[in-house]
Amino acid sequence: MAAKRASEKAKSTGVFGQRQVPAKMFRVGLYARVSTHDQQTLPLQMRAMREYAAMRGWMIAVQIKEIGSGAAERELRENLLAAARRREIDVVLVWRLDRWGRSLVDLVVTLKELAGLGVSFVSLTEALDLTTPTGRAMAGLLSVFAEFEHEILRERIRAGIAEARSQGKHLGRPVTVGKQASQIRKLYRSGVSKAEIARSLDIGRTSVRRILGERNRP
Repeated sequence: MAAKRASEKAKSTGVFGQRQVPAKMFRVGLYARVSTHDQQTLPLQMRAMREYAAMRGWMIAVQIKEIGSGAAERELRENLLAAARRREIDVVLVWRLDRWGRSLVDLVVTLKELAGLGVSFVSLTEALDLTTPTGRAMAGLLSVFAEFEHEILRERIRAGIAEARSQGKHLGRPVTVGKQASQIRKLYRSGVSKAEIARSLDIGRTSVRRILGERNRP
């Protein structure tokens, strides 16, 4: 009888007499992306990610395979982000960072959104694992680099605007036909034909006739 009670106690308690709680099985979403000219690597990516998930004891909840040719094309990625927002996955697993992010800024923005949702992120090639403290520290460095990249872009834009202004170039929206109305009427009064006005001002003859017609309306 005493042996039975001891056996039951051993089953109900763990380290230091505390009840053991089974570890949570993470639900992982796999995301693989290839270009239209590099589709042969898609099975390699998926196999490596499935093996890694099995090694970590994760349950594969979602698998996304995307084929695209442009850097801005990540339409199916949105499906995985939607699953994260619905709390259907606990971690996103990718083959390489550039498979996920369109740019460094886009990468950091999406990682921040996942972190806010309580969803981790792992990239196999770079060994970036946001389920660990070291991985989260690396993500912080990515934010710094993204801000640096963004600041360089702003500086280039400001420098380009300054250079264009120094050369007398017009910035902003092109001058509309309506703003040329007075010049059109002046040329017409001086005897210039409607067709010649349109050619000299590089506008359509229909626009010239419309503006001159407005002048003649009662």
